[in-house]
Amino acid sequence: MSKPLVFIFSSAPHGSSAARESLDAALAASAVSEDIVVFFEGDGVYQLVSGQNPNEIKQREVLPTYGLLDLYDVEEIYVDQQSLHERDLSLEQLAISVRVKQAKQFYLESCHAHAILRF
Repeated sequence: MSKPLVFIFSSAPHGSSAARESLDAALAASAVSEDIVVFFEGDGVYQLVSGQNPNEIKQREVLPTYGLLDLYDVEEIYVDQQSLHERDLSLEQLAISVRVKQAKQFYLESCHAHAILRF
């Protein structure tokens, strides 16, 4: 069994290029690895909120690109339960389908990953 390549998205979607770069990196990695795992935590959960209008602040809209994760066979997409709760967000407010997991459980399961990349 192969070891997954884990991407942790923890940056807010706007104000820096970290969100765009992390998504680009995950999509690029899917070309060479079949086992990609994505985890949104902290302010990274804001990357998935529907109805964003980054054009107002002169930012490129990245939210539609998250829909490509499925097309690139990135099927293991998780969001931290506590991060959603702390930001008063629900799954219904997110633009893509994700699975909820507690961060502690996620990190326990990911401790044997090939690499963990945090953005």
